[in-house]
Amino acid sequence: MDSQTLFHLIAVLLIISGILGTFLPVLPGLPLVFAGLLLSAWVDGFANVHWGWLVFFGLVTALSLLLDIWVGAAGAKKLGASGLATWGALIGTVIGLFFGLPGVLAGPFIGAAIGELIHRRSVKKHDLGAATKVGIGTWLGLMVGTVMKLALAFAMVGMFVLLWWL
Repeated sequence: MDSQTLFHLIAVLLIISGILGTFLPVLPGLPLVFAGLLLSAWVDGFANVHWGWLVFFGLVTALSLLLDIWVGAAGAKKLGASGLATWGALIGTVIGLFFGLPGVLAGPFIGAAIGELIHRRSVKKHDLGAATKVGIGTWLGLMVGTVMKLALAFAMVGMFVLLWWL
């Protein structure tokens, strides 16, 4: 196997890992997709996909990271979520990974609800209904963000493939 083929194989593995990373919080999804696209274009000497397109893909990647952080925080704040609820959602997501798809789906909700209950207990406002609302809202925000990142990943890969063949 020549080095060019090896680098293209590594690029494909980066892209696949990145697509998985759009819904597995342990992996940085879109940055891995971008790294794979960049590596593939570099190996080809930017002959098929011009560096200008890669600057565009890099900006999309950076913007998606900023939007993901902002949307999550804004959504949680709008529902009155505490910082503990946000941390709980993140921890719940990571723990949920060990329980397969049900864990990935339920982990953020459970983590956010527990985080919100802990926060409300510390301020002497026990409210299971509000904690549940925050948990559901946080879960919905994470799901919308995941779908958005997955769509961007496939759009970037699709554009790259189209540019490669044109």
